[in-house]
Amino acid sequence: MNENYVTLTIGKQKNIALIAHDNKKAELIAWCETNKEILKNHFLCGTGTTARMITDQTGLPVRGYNSGPLGGDQQIGAKIVEGKVDFVIFFSDPLTAQPHDPDVKALLRIAQVYDIPIANNKASADFMIRSEYMNEEYEHEVINFKENIKKRSETL
Repeated sequence: MNENYVTLTIGKQKNIALIAHDNKKAELIAWCETNKEILKNHFLCGTGTTARMITDQTGLPVRGYNSGPLGGDQQIGAKIVEGKVDFVIFFSDPLTAQPHDPDVKALLRIAQVYDIPIANNKASADFMIRSEYMNEEYEHEVINFKENIKKRSETL
């Protein structure tokens, strides 16, 4: 076993973060309604307004964090680091400037660091949710951060 990596397991029940920029909220809500039978078997969370709207319009229970511009993206990123979010559906709006764009980039970066599946539009979300991995555990390797920190501290 390579000490530079650790194996993490995404369980059968996924912890899915649902996020959408304002111009994409209606599209995400419609997607959630279409995929309600699949989503109801997983733990759902999301940024403030999006989480509330999904719950109100689909009946799916979505644990809400702060609105994205008020730190919600950062809260979801922290949950990824804690191992409490292992799947992200983020309908982003590439044609509108976002005042909290650095927060969004930080969230996407941390999801990449922790090898978390990310869908950033309907097509990728459709492919991900219909993957054979949605109904089974999935093992993936990430950098062994403790070992990495130890080695860095010895060389600095």
